[in-house]
Amino acid sequence: MPHCIIEYSAKITETLPVEQLTHAVYKGANQSELFSATDIKVRACAYDDFYLPGAEQVFVHVNLKILSGRDLSQRKSLATSVSNQLERLGIENAVISVEVTAIEKESYVKKVTTSA
Repeated sequence: MPHCIIEYSAKITETLPVEQLTHAVYKGANQSELFSATDIKVRACAYDDFYLPGAEQVFVHVNLKILSGRDLSQRKSLATSVSNQLERLGIENAVISVEVTAIEKESYVKKVTTSA
């Protein structure tokens, strides 16, 4: 935990490799010091089809899914840390947003499979 899910305009990758996006989110989550570095998972999904009022705008939205139990200041610090790392990438004409979603510990199920 956490699961860091990046949604972004595919057009961004014309000037910025997706690896830089994923690394920035990982770095921000790691710098929050709320998680072990090996527990942070980051994945990204590009969108070709979307609507934003500014025709030249692109977007990056990150949802940080974490187990419940963190207080508001910890969640805000996490969102700010990730947002700061994304801003450092210098993506022009972008809408950048970060949200933290708490996952109920009681209803979360995780299984790790191994090869036979």
